[in-house]
Amino acid sequence: MPRIDRYVALYILLGLIVAGSLFTYYMFFHPSVVLRVSTTTSLYATGLLDKLADEFMERHPGVMVQFIPVGSGEALRRASLGDADLVLVHAPNLEKIYLSEGYIMDGRIFAYNYFVIVGPPDDPAGIRGMGNATEAFIKIYESGLAGESLFVSRGDNSGTHNRELFIWSKAGLEPGGSWYIESGSGMSQTLEIANEKSAYTLSDMGTFLKLKKTGVIDNLEIMVSGDPDLINIYSVYLVNPSKVDDVNIELAKEFMNFIVGEDGQRIISEYGVSEYGSNLFYPVNEEKLPELKEIWNYFAS
Repeated sequence: MPRIDRYVALYILLGLIVAGSLFTYYMFFHPSVVLRVSTTTSLYATGLLDKLADEFMERHPGVMVQFIPVGSGEALRRASLGDADLVLVHAPNLEKIYLSEGYIMDGRIFAYNYFVIVGPPDDPAGIRGMGNATEAFIKIYESGLAGESLFVSRGDNSGTHNRELFIWSKAGLEPGGSWYIESGSGMSQTLEIANEKSAYTLSDMGTFLKLKKTGVIDNLEIMVSGDPDLINIYSVYLVNPSKVDDVNIELAKEFMNFIVGEDGQRIISEYGVSEYGSNLFYPVNEEKLPELKEIWNYFAS
């Protein structure tokens, strides 16, 4: 081959390499499609959603999954305003409202774990090891009125906050006063405040385990767990395109199907086990699903 032809071929090859690199860079940093997902902070803070999104995006080049981490109530409200294509939440009573209004549809339970009541090691309310969350809240209330305990509530209409209110209502109590502190923030911030103030709070297990393991909180321990009233169910919903404009329904369906499918459930079942020594979330199999649906209906009523 003449030397001039070799140079031409080399320039063409270099041009193709540069063009390919630029295309890859553009697709990575400038995805052609963004999937908007409004979600509860208790899911997002654990890192599980990033893990799910990374694997999904590997299979869908040019797609960027954008999470909007807020409380469940706010996540549902934003979906109704057209700010999301998909919703991941854990507040059955609120989910039922938005379902009835037609803003969300085709819900699927995709994971569950448990809420826990956590508090300072000296346990001034004396609730350690109790198996009944309602009775534990009564003791915290009495201890709070006596000036012996503090309780930090999320106070943000999240799934965790709604479960807390459910337990107070079941106890026939309306908490308030200087001992009852509303953080108005997500689960991580609420746990940090409780940790700083040596207070009790209600937390999802996933966020608590992560912050405990990473040393963000060192002054809180699990006091009450295992009560059926503390089961925590996560559901995924499509935003209804006939009710809300500009919903990417097809991509939302793909991500939903990935989450509830074999690979998504595998990621959920494995996530956090090696790092934290326990499941942060549990997958949903066909045997467990009827029970979870029954529990969801109980908390939605």
